[in-house]
Amino acid sequence: MKIEKTMKIGELLEVAPEKAEILLNAGMHCLGCPASQGETIEEACMVHGIDVDELVNMLNA
Repeated sequence: MKIEKTMKIGELLEVAPEKAEILLNAGMHCLGCPASQGETIEEACMVHGIDVDELVNMLNA
């Protein structure tokens, strides 16, 4: 499965829970927050000041 920046955080964690560690290491410490579940990877990166393309590359590696 290819992960896209438009994928919702909740969807990503549902299909690939092992990717949570990558998100946490990138600085997204609010994965359990209900609001984060409905955000896209891109939206979450904007909020946390993370380069979305770099993160998506890490998630797909």
